[in-house]
Amino acid sequence: MANLSIGIKAPFINIPRDAGSSIDTSKINNPYVIYFYPKDDTPGCTTEAINFSDNISFFNENNITVIGISKDTVEKHDKFIKKHNLSVILGSDKDGIVCDAFGVWVEKSMYGRKYMGIERSTFLVNSNGIIHKIWNKVKVKGHVDDVINSCKEMINI
Repeated sequence: MANLSIGIKAPFINIPRDAGSSIDTSKINNPYVIYFYPKDDTPGCTTEAINFSDNISFFNENNITVIGISKDTVEKHDKFIKKHNLSVILGSDKDGIVCDAFGVWVEKSMYGRKYMGIERSTFLVNSNGIIHKIWNKVKVKGHVDDVINSCKEMINI
């Protein structure tokens, strides 16, 4: 499990994304938000993706890329995007390599049963690839507003 912190270089990722292309952060020269979520089309994950999509104009106007990542397949991502009219990029980390690199693949517990899963987390990365802010154990309500406020602080607006 990675031990990432503010002020260090974010791990580079290169994974398949929706619509059949790929995400390669080594080619992103602007700030970006990477949010990790457990599963497409579940209540919290859907709300989070819709909230980011509803605010995509802020991110686009400020040249900030928004990337959602789960272990779902590209095909599932495409259906999820179409069903909810999402406007964020969704990456497929089927093998869990990116989740491991960011330290979000963790042991969880529900009703006393332990299992491995993605801890809902978000990383704000500046245009130099340095982690500016980390949110762990994200609660969906109000999260996107918090991300936007941190983006504003980062880019001084």
